[in-house]
Amino acid sequence: MQTKKYSTGIGSQLLYGAGEFFNGGAFVIINSFFTVFLIKAMGMPAALAGTVPLIGHFWDAITDPIMGNITDRTSSRMGAKRFYMLIGSLATALTFATLWIPFRTDRPVTMFIFYVIMYCLFSTGSTILMVPYNGLLPDMVDDYGTRSRFSNVRMIWSTLGAMVCGVLPTLIITDTTKTSTYLRCGILFGLLFLITCLLTVAGTWEKKHTPVKSRLSDSFDHAGSAFRSRAFRLFVGIYLTGQCGMDFVSGMAVYYVDDVINGYKNHYVTYLMAALIVAQLIGMLIWGPVMAKTSKRTTILIGAPIRIICTILLLPFSYEGASIIPILALAVGIGIGNAATLTSIFAIMADMPDVDELITSVHRPGVVSGMSTFARKISSGLSAWLIGVLLAFVGYSEKLANAGKRQSIFTQRGITIIFVLMPVILCTLLFYFGYRFPMTEKEFNIIKTEIKRRKGEDHSKPTPEEIKICERVTGLPFDRLFDPENQWIRKRHHEF
Repeated sequence: MQTKKYSTGIGSQLLYGAGEFFNGGAFVIINSFFTVFLIKAMGMPAALAGTVPLIGHFWDAITDPIMGNITDRTSSRMGAKRFYMLIGSLATALTFATLWIPFRTDRPVTMFIFYVIMYCLFSTGSTILMVPYNGLLPDMVDDYGTRSRFSNVRMIWSTLGAMVCGVLPTLIITDTTKTSTYLRCGILFGLLFLITCLLTVAGTWEKKHTPVKSRLSDSFDHAGSAFRSRAFRLFVGIYLTGQCGMDFVSGMAVYYVDDVINGYKNHYVTYLMAALIVAQLIGMLIWGPVMAKTSKRTTILIGAPIRIICTILLLPFSYEGASIIPILALAVGIGIGNAATLTSIFAIMADMPDVDELITSVHRPGVVSGMSTFARKISSGLSAWLIGVLLAFVGYSEKLANAGKRQSIFTQRGITIIFVLMPVILCTLLFYFGYRFPMTEKEFNIIKTEIKRRKGEDHSKPTPEEIKICERVTGLPFDRLFDPENQWIRKRHHEF
């Protein structure tokens, strides 16, 4: 067991959070420009282009559970999670750059297969990096408030990543039909992601745990069993709806500005993304202290309605030649609301392995983070797929786009409806899941105390209220908690 006492001050928080620069930034670039690259630069049909990320993230349904199991099974002198993060940093940097290689062919299906392979390679690298990273914080610190501070700094890094990756590509990609600019961005940001991830590997630590004894073939049973936790199921609902809502904003921003407002050449996309992300960064500084004084669910209940109202108010300004000023003002509101929900999401994620341990008796942050990472990726994949399908539904023409011509009025109105309606629906669901989420600091401390009781480290007796709280958070009867059999979807009879 490690005896060295590590600092949990701002320096450690900054180094831990640096790894989120990739997660916060890479998907902004992908959501904003990958389907644009495929449709406008490569001439791929919109429905096919939107399906590429979706298939890549279905591939994650295989790799994420396996990676979570591998992480929990591994013992390493530098820590299993940091070891795999080192490998993942290198793999992700390389595969992110290769996403943007121009591959021209007269056969759309051949082009489609090529980019599906490229995206699956990128997703695999991302899995090797992010599954261990999402499970790292529970193995660094135990305290509820300290985890919140680390998570808030992580979200500041996420916002910085989104800021750089949301604004800089719009300055580089001045012509959405020119392939070389996309590749230049891919190489540049691949290097940035590598540097920031290596900072996290160098500046973090892990408490030593006995490796989990399981087989790789058990990975999917382990992953599925994470959903036995009521708190985790609601968390996944929060994660999916919160992130997917912003994926629609970033994924539709270029289409909205270029095809509806007709302001891409005036750098309106740059202004829009800058307004969203600067407001989000400011919001992080506001909502972090609010969350610390209230709870991790409170900021969701505040932020979701702000996002809904500001998004709906975009409708009167969604036409060609509209003033960018009110749109930017509403984007600021959306960014501040998103900061509130993001602050909560990653703070809640760090607490999910503790609930899982009370259910299963096994410390397995890799499995829990594997399913959390998969939830994030599937939200991104579903968003890109839905954007492609909905664009095709409203008659988006890749031929007109590739020729630099305007879409029809019907299509322009359809783009506006997609840009506004989908985030509103998702944020409404986000509010619902946040309202139902059963954990504050009080519940967290009761969960931690009950784990100590089950391990024989605390000899106090649970009160009737504590029993009810444990049942409400886990979704299981009190007498069925801390049972190794809860790791399985089906009961297994081999030695564990």
